[in-house]
Amino acid sequence: MKKFAVILAVMFLFVAAVSPATAAPIVFRFAGQSPPDHMATKTMNDMAKEIAQKTSGRVEVKVYPANQLGNYSLVMEEMIRGTVDMSLMSIASEFDPRLELVYVNGFISGYEDAKKVFVPGAWLPNKLNELSSALGVRLIGSYIEGMIGIGSTKELKEPLNPKVDKGVLTRVPNMDVYTLGAKAMGFRPITIPYSDVYQSMQTGVCDAVDGYPVAAAYTILGDVLKYWYHTNYSMEYLAIMVSDKSWKKLTPADQKVFEEVAKKYTLLSIDNAKAEDNKYMDLMEKKGIKVFKYTEAELKPIKEACITTWTELGKRGMTEELMKEFVKNLGNL
Repeated sequence: MKKFAVILAVMFLFVAAVSPATAAPIVFRFAGQSPPDHMATKTMNDMAKEIAQKTSGRVEVKVYPANQLGNYSLVMEEMIRGTVDMSLMSIASEFDPRLELVYVNGFISGYEDAKKVFVPGAWLPNKLNELSSALGVRLIGSYIEGMIGIGSTKELKEPLNPKVDKGVLTRVPNMDVYTLGAKAMGFRPITIPYSDVYQSMQTGVCDAVDGYPVAAAYTILGDVLKYWYHTNYSMEYLAIMVSDKSWKKLTPADQKVFEEVAKKYTLLSIDNAKAEDNKYMDLMEKKGIKVFKYTEAELKPIKEACITTWTELGKRGMTEELMKEFVKNLGNL
């Protein structure tokens, strides 16, 4: 009898040792593409700490910046499989061209617009989540790195008049949204790989670039740029995404923590983007780059020119149905 009591006591201690209160945490691998000292990586680290605190240690988030787990396309593939848990990276639109919806030119003109458009629960993040969820990846928030402008080695001709050819050959990202937008604003576009842009500008293969936020333009192209036009026709966007397989490992209470943290840092990223843009435009001016800033009223002509491309996008990968929804929800900002 005494032996039986001892066995029961040992069993009780064993059960207590592996109870939920002391169970090992769920570990999430959080993939990023930005360098370790970048604001986006700082955001990832802050999110990881806050999630650990608010889940009382039930979830541990390990941050892997600088493409340590692969580029955004590979990470998207791994999240679909469930081998990478979450990411703060560019959207891999090769899995669904409609995900390029977030890069459509001309639907916002500034940071206040961005807050309305990208707050979790608004139409655009809901639509992006609908599209990505069909692939097996949930979008829970957004990171706005900064507004996009035009950097150039030559002065533009009438930069705010879309009817005037700007007189420069301009590198654009290889997406319809950027090519059509550039043409509508009066630029002659050329597609050049991201890694070759600096040399192309240095050797005169192209005269200008679009698709760069201010910080990236300064840090990567600052030695070749002579002019910066802060035209705000698009923004550098990174998605905060979670593998659906990983999401299902979380309790409803912990899922809510993830959503609340993602919302907080979505809005904070927009405030940070404004501050970072101003910081790097000041650094441009100190470097001798001539910077042009504009009011939303001054930007209206090129915004309206970009809007004329939306119908054409509907005939391409975006689909007419999606673009009709887009115009209905975002056409009057």
